[in-house]
Amino acid sequence: MALPFDPIDEAARQWGKRWEGVPAMHAVTSLMRVQQLVIGQLDAILRPHGLTFARYEALVLLTFSSRGSLPLGKMGERLQVHPTSVTSIVRRLEAASLVVRRAHPDDGRAVLAEITPAGRELVELATKDLVAADFALGALSDGDLASLSSLLAPVRKAAGDY
Repeated sequence: MALPFDPIDEAARQWGKRWEGVPAMHAVTSLMRVQQLVIGQLDAILRPHGLTFARYEALVLLTFSSRGSLPLGKMGERLQVHPTSVTSIVRRLEAASLVVRRAHPDDGRAVLAEITPAGRELVELATKDLVAADFALGALSDGDLASLSSLLAPVRKAAGDY
């Protein structure tokens, strides 16, 4: 049930009585709340496919790779997640027969994750559902989406994201 007021506005009002930095506090709280809402919606869209957004991202990454496979370490770098998270994601995808793990042909220490035909098929189906749902951002116009991406780019760059 929706509240009759914006709780982030109220938190900012209370914050301002005690501390400085209201605009940054309001923005970061709004950003974090939207992230929770969007991930929840994306996961709900992907649940019927047996996926979470994190697993979907891994499958998309493998789909984009020229050979359909990548070392787990490279996947972690590109997905910007901890190596243990990549291992967990790949393990779950492998259990669902969406990827297979193979020894790296040139590096005996590395393991490759390779997308299966079933994984490729599932990426196509899941992507259609996400696109149809505007990736849970349907409340924004294309111009708003471009502005949002541009607005967030300096924060990502300053953090060393790219």
